[in-house]
Amino acid sequence: MYNEPIFLEPVLQERIWGGNKLHTEFGYQAPYEHTGEAWVISAHPNGPSKIKNGPLEGNTLQDAWEKHGELFHRADAAGEAYPLLAKILDANENLSVQVHPDDSYAQEKEGVPYGKTECWYVLDAEQGAELILGHHAKNRKELQKAMENGEWDNLLKRIPVTAGDFVYVPSGTIHAIGAGIVILETQQSSDITYRVYDYGRTDANGEPRELHLEQAVEVTNVPHQVPEGEVFQETVEDLTVRKLVEEAYFTVYHWDLRGNAVLERKEDFLQVSVVKGKAAITVDDKKFHIEKGMHFIIPSTVKDFTLQGNAEMIMSHT
Repeated sequence: MYNEPIFLEPVLQERIWGGNKLHTEFGYQAPYEHTGEAWVISAHPNGPSKIKNGPLEGNTLQDAWEKHGELFHRADAAGEAYPLLAKILDANENLSVQVHPDDSYAQEKEGVPYGKTECWYVLDAEQGAELILGHHAKNRKELQKAMENGEWDNLLKRIPVTAGDFVYVPSGTIHAIGAGIVILETQQSSDITYRVYDYGRTDANGEPRELHLEQAVEVTNVPHQVPEGEVFQETVEDLTVRKLVEEAYFTVYHWDLRGNAVLERKEDFLQVSVVKGKAAITVDDKKFHIEKGMHFIIPSTVKDFTLQGNAEMIMSHT
C-alpha cells in the first residue's frame, strides 16, 4: 500500500507557559497566543496526527494503526494502543514541576494503557536556561514533608542545558522544562501528568491550577536515580548516526546527514523528525522533499530508502 514515507500534520496545543516559536521557528500555523506543544507524531486521542499523503491521506495515525497493521509489521493492532508520541515543546515560561507514573500504576489507577517514560533532545536554549531533573529527598517521608511544606529550593535538582543536549526521563522522575528551552520529546503515548508545583499560577478563571501531591508521592522514585546510558556512534556513508538512548519503551537516534546515505529499515517502523536543514528521501524512484519541521513514519512496507542533503533528524522506534 505505502511504498513511501507517511507524512504527518502536527496538532498544536495551547499551554499557559507556551510562546510563539512553533510558528516563528517551525512554520506551524499556531492558533493560540500561548502555543506550547506541537504533537508531531501522535495517535493519542487527545491530539491525533493526520496523514498528509498517499492512499490514507486525511485519516489519522490512529486509523492507520487500527486498520492497516501491515504498515507497522503487525497482523492485528486491536486492543493495543500505538506506543509512541513525539512532540515539540516551546517553553516560553517554566513548565510546572511534575512526575509521571509507570505502566502498572497508569493501568491500575488511571485506566490507560501506558505510563510515561520520556526523553528530550534540546533544540534551542537561551543562555542560562536550566531544567529540573530529580530531587534531594532520601526517603518518601522526607519527600512528602518537603512537598507539603513547599521547600522547593531545597528539594529540587537543577541542571543547565544547551542546544544539542539529550536528557532521559524515566517514569517516576520529578522534572520540569525551564523557560527559554525548545525540545523535541519522544515518549510513551500517554497524557498522564501529576503536577507537583506550579509557581502559584492560576488558570483562565483565576483559580490555582490543580496539584496532585498524593499521586506524586506514590509514583516518584526515591531516592532519585540517575539513568546510566552509553551513547553509541557510527557512520553510514555520509550519515553520522548517534544512538541517544535504548530502553524498553523506545530507542532514539540523532542523524546528521552531510551528503548521501542508503539505509535499510530493520525495525517494524521508524519515526523521523527533521530538526534542522533540508534533504530528500527517495524510496524506489519516488523522491520526497524534507526540511526542518517535517515529520514522517517509514512504514514496514518500505524496505530501504536513500537520504540526500544536509539535515539533522531525530529517529525513534520501539
